[in-house]
Order: sequence, then C-alpha cells, then structure tokens
Amino acid sequence: MTTTDVTAGGGCTPQTSPADRAMGADAAAHVAATLKALGDPLRLRMLSLIAATPTGEACVCDLATVADVSQPTVSHHLRLLKDVGLLTSERRGTWVYYRVQPALRGAVTTLLDSFAPAAAQAATAVPLSGLTDAEDALVRIADRLAATFPDRDPGAVLSVVRESYTGLARSSALRSHLVVNAERFARQRLTDTARALDAAGTGPQVLFVCVANAGRSQLAAALLRHHAGDAVTVRSAGSTPAADVHAAVRPLLAELGADDDAFPKPLTDDAVRAADVVITMGCGDTCPVLPGKRYEDWVVGDPALASEAGVRAIRDEIDRRVRSLLTDLLPDPTLPST
Repeated sequence: MTTTDVTAGGGCTPQTSPADRAMGADAAAHVAATLKALGDPLRLRMLSLIAATPTGEACVCDLATVADVSQPTVSHHLRLLKDVGLLTSERRGTWVYYRVQPALRGAVTTLLDSFAPAAAQAATAVPLSGLTDAEDALVRIADRLAATFPDRDPGAVLSVVRESYTGLARSSALRSHLVVNAERFARQRLTDTARALDAAGTGPQVLFVCVANAGRSQLAAALLRHHAGDAVTVRSAGSTPAADVHAAVRPLLAELGADDDAFPKPLTDDAVRAADVVITMGCGDTCPVLPGKRYEDWVVGDPALASEAGVRAIRDEIDRRVRSLLTDLLPDPTLPST
C-alpha cells in the first residue's frame, strides 16, 4: 500500500491528515492579526487613501481628512497598521509619512481593487441566467465578422469569437448581453490585429488598463472618446475583469453617452500590440512591454468604493489627464471647457 493503510475493520485511513492541507498555524496567526488590523472601516479607508496617492505616501494631516477624527486618533490607527507590517513610516521634520510596505503592495492592490468591490457588491448579487448553448449564435457572429474581415481565415475568425465569448463568460454578470458583448469584443480584437499588422493611415490608439476594467479605465476611455471622437481609437481592458462596471461609475458613463457600450474586458496581446499609448491606472497592474509604445501610469483613486463626491473628483482628475494627453496626441485638439 502506498497511499492508504487497511485497518482491521476493512476500512482505510489516509496516511496524511486532512489538516496537513490547511494553512500552517504560524502563518494563520500572522494573517489573522493582519486581518484583525484591517477589520475597522476607518483603517481600511486610510489604507486606500495611501495606496491611491500619486506619490504612494501620505502624512497624518492628509489622513485626518478621511473622517472627522483627531490626528492622535489617526496616529493610533496607523500605528496598528504599521505594527502588523502593512505600512512603513518616515519622519520628515514635524510630520510622519506612511507608505504601503513594498513587499505587500500587490496584496494591498488585490484587496482594494478586487476583493473589496466584490465583497461590497455581494449583498446585491443576483443569480445569473442566459444562454445555455451559444454555439449557433457564435457561428452567426463569426460569419458576419468574416465578411467584414475578408483577409482573415473564417476558421480563425470563429476561434476569436469563441475565445472572446469564453473570456467574457468567466466573469460577466450580464449573461443576457453576453453574446452581444462577445461580438463587440471579437470585432475589437480583429480590428486590433489588423492595425498591428498595418498601422499606416490610422490615427493614434490608446489602451487604458486596470485590474478589473470596471471603474478608472472605463471612465478614462469614455472621457477620451468624448473629447477626441473618431480622431483617436480607444480601448480599455483588465487583467482580471470584474463581473460588471461599478455601479458608482455607471451614472458618469451615462452622462458621457458610454453606459450602454461599457463592459469589463480581459487584456489581450492584440490590444497592446495595436496601441500607441498604454496607460495603467495606478492599480499595480502590468502590461507586456513592447518596443515603440508609450507607457504611462496614472495614479488616481478607485471609484468602486468612493462616495458620490469622491467618484466625481476621481472623474475630474482623469479628465484633466485625458485633456493633457490629447494635446500630445493631436496637433490641434478642440476641447470643451471644463
């Protein structure tokens, strides 16, 4: 016997205990202490403010604006976050500046950009429904797109359509719109592939990337389309797309006429290769680095959990950056006044 021992009663006993598959006791104790330190709304808000600042740091006077509390109270909460290793600090003159521990930056990004929005929306989640067999619809989409892209092999077009549908189906909450969005996504991918092979005669293309493609990148793409029209091709994507665009962002997209077309999409190599400018949205996401591309990182707050005023402030900050980008991309952009 190599995996089990037969007992006298005819049963079998695993050689390893099920508990061996669980997290180790020491690791669990450390993680539990960290989660306990995070188990306070004010501390979570302060952590999100630090992570969203352009410099990656904030002092006590900045953090005191998060809530109507005294600076000593803020210092107490920061000390708890520092004690469990989430933050580091540096004194400069009379002020102490706090940063996320560099080794934990990725974990904090995952907490704030992926787990926190999903947890906040879990209470309002609804059961998914939609097509149980979409193959016939996907074949019809592929036929339409093959006619639009006659230089592509029809079989390859069908593969792109199926991949696009599968990629969206992994996360999309809008199952009733899944086939429609799959066609839009597949069309974008085929267009991007064609552009990457021959960009002659086309205007600039910009790709906005964040982890979930549900807030910042959607706002940036909508604002750029709003200001530039057809003069700039705009894409947005996420390395781990959310189920849907954040509810707090939907009204702002609607004001820009972009709400109906907005849905989270996975990041593809086609989109990166086709882009002239690739902009990450300060969420710690990364993209393939290809020669000849312009890369920027815009560190802005996350609208997923912000107040209504906070979401609009984030929108305004992105708008300022978009306008500045346009002055570089287009020789004489005509922008509406703010």
